[in-house]
Amino acid sequence: MSLPLPDAAATLAAGASLAPLLCTGDVVALYGDLGAGKTTFARGLLAALGLAEEAPSPSFAIVQAYAPPEVSLPVSHVDLYRIEVADEAVELGLDEALEDGALLIEWPERLGAALWPHALRLYFSVTDDGARRLTWEVSAAWESRWPPR
Repeated sequence: MSLPLPDAAATLAAGASLAPLLCTGDVVALYGDLGAGKTTFARGLLAALGLAEEAPSPSFAIVQAYAPPEVSLPVSHVDLYRIEVADEAVELGLDEALEDGALLIEWPERLGAALWPHALRLYFSVTDDGARRLTWEVSAAWESRWPPR
């Protein structure tokens, strides 16, 4: 299945649709090239969780953590673009972040086999007309939750 994302507003809305489904311990893996819509999707999700300002890209910080009252559920927005080997990610404390919140990971392929098997895998691509398309792989943990009904 796939979802067309004709513009940034649609990508923000798709992110917002995930917010009420997100639970403690969830991992959402965002795949796609630079400019494919991963950060825009994350911004929509974080806004729907209550973040008042626009979420910055975590490209330089690598991990941007949000917690109540800023958002309704603790979420760590992670950008692994600058991680060169999966072992470097261990130092980020992502397992600990899952104990009381969720992970939203851009460039999850940098983790290789270390990506949590229960992750929801979302794939963003740019279509020939410049729009975006969202496709996904759903783990057993997400079968009853994604896509939103």
